[in-house]
Amino acid sequence: MTRRVTVLMGGFSAEREVSLNSGRAAMAALEQAGYAVTGHDVTRDMDALLNVLRESRPDVVFNALHGRYGEDGRIQGLLDLLGLPYTHSGALASAIAMDKPTAKAMFAAAGIPVAEDVVVGRDAFADPALEPMERPYVVKPLNEGSSVDVYVVQEGSNVLERLRADWPFGERAMVERFVPGRELTVSVMGRGAEARPLAITEITTARGFYDYDAKYVVGGSRHILPAELDPAVAAACMDLAARAHRALGCRGVSRADLRCDGDRLVVLEVNTQPGMTATSLVPEQAALVGIPFPELCAWMVEDATCDG
Repeated sequence: MTRRVTVLMGGFSAEREVSLNSGRAAMAALEQAGYAVTGHDVTRDMDALLNVLRESRPDVVFNALHGRYGEDGRIQGLLDLLGLPYTHSGALASAIAMDKPTAKAMFAAAGIPVAEDVVVGRDAFADPALEPMERPYVVKPLNEGSSVDVYVVQEGSNVLERLRADWPFGERAMVERFVPGRELTVSVMGRGAEARPLAITEITTARGFYDYDAKYVVGGSRHILPAELDPAVAAACMDLAARAHRALGCRGVSRADLRCDGDRLVVLEVNTQPGMTATSLVPEQAALVGIPFPELCAWMVEDATCDG
């Protein structure tokens, strides 16, 4: 019997358009792999979502949502209550990964190197004569993905003037020591001791920082795959990504973002719902190690589970 898969996409976070692209690509790949596929653009109407799930009666939910409400454990918790297996990480791992201070505390406890940081209130930049950290540093929301509203504060930068006029972070933000060097990312598949890193991509951009536009605007960045690294550094990078995946209790597919300054590696974060178009970072790495995009999506469906 053909297995039924419902793909959840869209949502109402700052990453809505990216999620729609991931969802459409995953639907096409799963149809190619032989599944019976339906899709749903998730809104705040939970009755509509529940009706779609009742009518489509999926064997598995493919979660292609990105950002808040779809990547932070909330949808995962609902699917757990319904007893529906779903792709990617469970509710707890998703919630921890999305909350940057908590995730970094978990990494540090596991001996994984992270950048120095401090969580500040919205009044931290009110006095131009005071700053929470010596420049350069990074200001980022506590619980957004895709580098949404992430700012690098360099010497001579006027970013703080903009933040004082239009504070986008709610009540708190993370201020993190800027780590110079190369931008690297590693995909990890599986769970527990079986989790395995796939490959390392180096990301370069003329924008000076891998921000939202660098990620998603055509020509905004260049992917070097596999990254050209010293073998010892490459091995350490792959090991850190797998350890970060395990430290958070991730399953399915995740993607760890790191900075490499010489032989120093720092884990920035783990993305539990990475982009899933055929040219996104995870599918590119999977293809490099011999896993075509339809096969990758099919593996994710077969790996799906719930905590209900």
